[in-house]
Amino acid sequence: MKSEISTWSPDSICLKLDAADSRPLAKAMYERTCRTDFSQPGFCVVDAGSEIDSISFRRLMLELKREMAAIHEVQTGKTLVHLSAARFDQQETTRPHLDGGPDECFLMLGYEPSAVDSDLQITDYTKCAFDLGLTPKELLVKHNPMFQSSFEILEPYSTRVPCFSKTNYQIICINNSSAGYSSLEPAWQGTLHTATILTPDEDERRVINSTMIASVPKGTPDTIDASVLNEFASTSAVRRRGYDKPHLDDDD
Repeated sequence: MKSEISTWSPDSICLKLDAADSRPLAKAMYERTCRTDFSQPGFCVVDAGSEIDSISFRRLMLELKREMAAIHEVQTGKTLVHLSAARFDQQETTRPHLDGGPDECFLMLGYEPSAVDSDLQITDYTKCAFDLGLTPKELLVKHNPMFQSSFEILEPYSTRVPCFSKTNYQIICINNSSAGYSSLEPAWQGTLHTATILTPDEDERRVINSTMIASVPKGTPDTIDASVLNEFASTSAVRRRGYDKPHLDDDD
């Protein structure tokens, strides 16, 4: 059952924003992210440059989601909805993980320029599960990446994001699904993501505009309403305080 582990070239991951027309970009993002087999990476990076401002950047994220939903409707008869939208200062190193969500979902993360150095890594855990004859959920139970021995099993399936830049606005789409592979009933094949914070600094900000997007039957409304998305697109607030950093104040 085991097949060759893919090594993804930068060209297969890294995309540029075309200000004239977002539709070709949305198509390329959809193809790379919303995969149902292992012929695509399951993630991509869009470089929006340094000239765009934060509000325009977040509006771009919402526009690209709408374009991707239109593609999804044509290809599957389903649509895409937002499950969450938030802004926060993320300066904690993580292990490979999924964000909690339904079986078919992806993250669209908007990274703003930052003085904080970091690395991102994507792990193709569904491909690893396929090669081991397990479902993705079985793999995470049997080989929990929080433990070093399991991390070593997943390491050959990991890719360091090659075009991540702290100086530019960038959108990173990550397939966050947990569905099993089936050629008869295709479902999105997910990945794990890891952030390594190289130079954490509480006096600086590493702002992530985070959205989770799910595949649902056509006609299903967004889980969050338009007012929440409008606030997400326009607010200057950034969440900083958390259970691990109760001493920090949120930015207004």
